[in-house]
Amino acid sequence: MDLVAPREVLSGEDAEAVLRWAQASFPKLAIVASFQAESSVLIDMAARVGGPMHVITLDTGRLPQETHDMIDAVRDRYGIAIEVVAPDAAEVGALTREHGTNPFYQSVELRRLCCEIRKSRPLARALNGFDAWVTGVRRQQAATRSQTQVVTDDHEHAGLIKIAPLATWSKDQVWAYIKENDVPHHALYERGYTSIGCAPCTRATGPGEDERAGRWWWEDGAVKECGLHWTPDNRPMPAR
Repeated sequence: MDLVAPREVLSGEDAEAVLRWAQASFPKLAIVASFQAESSVLIDMAARVGGPMHVITLDTGRLPQETHDMIDAVRDRYGIAIEVVAPDAAEVGALTREHGTNPFYQSVELRRLCCEIRKSRPLARALNGFDAWVTGVRRQQAATRSQTQVVTDDHEHAGLIKIAPLATWSKDQVWAYIKENDVPHHALYERGYTSIGCAPCTRATGPGEDERAGRWWWEDGAVKECGLHWTPDNRPMPAR
């Protein structure tokens, strides 16, 4: 698909301009939210921009209660419906029968398989029928995200456009926006978390640690990604 967008959109100079362009360009647009700080910013911005807002979130079955509380808080604050997508029960059942309820502790390969079943495949199914989706990924979050484009063809979900309005933002910019606009934010940030995923796979980080060091902290040298935005061989995760 040929991407035709103004320079300010492609460069990410104005995140709100990116959202306005996305809403005008794609009739079927979804914001995929993890309800971390970036998701809060994107949903607040979308509310300010106006127009229809379709928010999708993945309930992996292992989320902390604080994430569920955030979903309710955002739904109430903005008066929006949130599509909560669960993994296929049969796939989860097959995984746990063969490898136990916590396979992610056994090996990097099983951790990635768990993420694929609980995150990547459900997202692929949820995005079926959409034209484009919006994510809160930022370049500064990790080396694997340093080349994130603001607007790009999504090779993991054929035919869709992937839009990252906050790609060029720093963590300080995200939190400045939250404080300035009194935006709801996840309670675990107050307990030292800097990146939040499934409860058994996330911990608080200490001084000087990388922003994503609390994700799968028991792995030595493995890339701190689940497969939604990066895959080991740089090819798309299978959508099943």
